[in-house]
Amino acid sequence: MTVLEGLVPALLGLGTGFSLIVAIGAQNAFVLRLGIEGRTKVIALVVTVCALSDAILILAGILGIGALLDRAPAALVVIRILGAGFLLCYGAFAAVRVFRPKALVAEEGTAATGVRVALVTVLALTWLNPHVYLDTIVFLGSIGNQQGEDERWWWAGGAMASSLIWFAGLGFGARLLRPIFARPSAWRVLDGLIAIVMITLGLRLAIAG
Repeated sequence: MTVLEGLVPALLGLGTGFSLIVAIGAQNAFVLRLGIEGRTKVIALVVTVCALSDAILILAGILGIGALLDRAPAALVVIRILGAGFLLCYGAFAAVRVFRPKALVAEEGTAATGVRVALVTVLALTWLNPHVYLDTIVFLGSIGNQQGEDERWWWAGGAMASSLIWFAGLGFGARLLRPIFARPSAWRVLDGLIAIVMITLGLRLAIAG
């Protein structure tokens, strides 16, 4: 298959990937907050982890690992419980920052998130979310495998590229909002929205599964 022939399935994969990833969620909210903080090294690390994680999951779906998930429902239950607990805790901390703005204000406007905290948080938000396995491995994997034998790899490459483009754009582009967040009140609004997103997702996982 030539590059020109592979371009169509690659673009289809790119569009499908964007359709799933471009939504308000826990992972995106966290990357957005880090991007506004503007710490390049931390953002680069988090963007890499997000894109690499999606690439691994998409590859797993193309290789047919989604069938294994159907045989291990208990594993998804455990992930769901852990993920719900983590989201509720993170949402609670964000809510505390809303009512205690002095806890987040530093010399440059907000307390910066450390590398270790950012890494642990993004790994938890990514891999403790049971929907990431269903959406990425099962859903994207099934669509990818509906392509031809060669086309599916071009499709997978497009889907992986959508993840990298989105998270890089979100993380590094969010710094354009820094003038707005020079005021502590803006951070309170953002943390309020993050708290709502995290707690809502956590409750949905805990109650609805």
